[in-house]
Amino acid sequence: MTIRVGIAGIGFMGWIHWLAYQRVPGIEVVAIAEPNQRRRAGDWRDIKGNFGPPGERVDLDGIAAYADYGELVADPRVDVVDVCLPPAAHRDAVLAAAAAGKDVFCEKPLALQTEDAEAMVAACHARQRTLLVGHVLPFFPEYAWALEKIWSGDYGRLLGGTFKRVISNPTWLPHFYDLQRVGGPLLDLHVHDAHLIRMLFGLPTHVTSRGRFHGQAVEYAHSQFEFAEDYVVSSVMGVVHQQGRPFTHGFEIHLEKGTLQFEFAAFVDLGETMPVKLINARGEVLRPEALSSDPLDGFVAEITEVRNALQSRIPSRILAGDLARDAIRICQAQARSVASRSRQAV
Repeated sequence: MTIRVGIAGIGFMGWIHWLAYQRVPGIEVVAIAEPNQRRRAGDWRDIKGNFGPPGERVDLDGIAAYADYGELVADPRVDVVDVCLPPAAHRDAVLAAAAAGKDVFCEKPLALQTEDAEAMVAACHARQRTLLVGHVLPFFPEYAWALEKIWSGDYGRLLGGTFKRVISNPTWLPHFYDLQRVGGPLLDLHVHDAHLIRMLFGLPTHVTSRGRFHGQAVEYAHSQFEFAEDYVVSSVMGVVHQQGRPFTHGFEIHLEKGTLQFEFAAFVDLGETMPVKLINARGEVLRPEALSSDPLDGFVAEITEVRNALQSRIPSRILAGDLARDAIRICQAQARSVASRSRQAV
């Protein structure tokens, strides 16, 4: 049976999700909610982002278009509400969807406070509804290839890793450092790696972070995580004010019989990549076949995971709501550690 989706919020992420739904069978958009009348009429040409195609005119024939997401969650045709609203609006939208008996797919970060994320997870659990959260990073080709190697078990148990995510100052996001609207670099940027760390190693017991602030938001930080097991895990995240390198991310992940490595940096003149690879115990360097360069492919894989999780009712090992909640918990412990210059419990 086809899963019917209502998208709440037609901005950049709503547009990207729309495109991905068109490429995944068994799941389709039947409704949108958007206060902008022009977008409700199908004119999405003013939507732009830092990847993917710009917005276009879309055919909304047969698709309900509501001004308010409250009307969308009440639509009996909608099985799952895809929340693509600004982060500060996620809590209320998810709670409304759960109360209406809908499954939920919410963009990251799930919330701006751990307490809100706890309430959202609890509300969906109480109504026996599935909560999935759009942490797309594990579906990007390099990360997906690395996860395949880790989860195969062929290279022994995980030992640790370091994770990097640094951008130049995002002047095009006016509220980026606002903890009440976007959440700053920890919750908008690093939360991707916090989620990956939680997914791979479990929930840290403690974290020690050192960094600098932009107003009330942690702007840049190095962190060392502690676990019940003897993992060695660290991260580098944040913002620099030299605009010539707008983005870089990567990882080095250690296993008993292999090391996974990847880094990409976008500079204003070109992009430079250390392609993903695995160095095995025999000293060989294993590289994947050519990987997709279309950023939409990661979102297609993510939407496929959403469909599969909703059809099977088997919890997703990547998109589950409790993982997203714990990622926020990790980020907030890092913020406390930077502010106090002390080791903090997660």
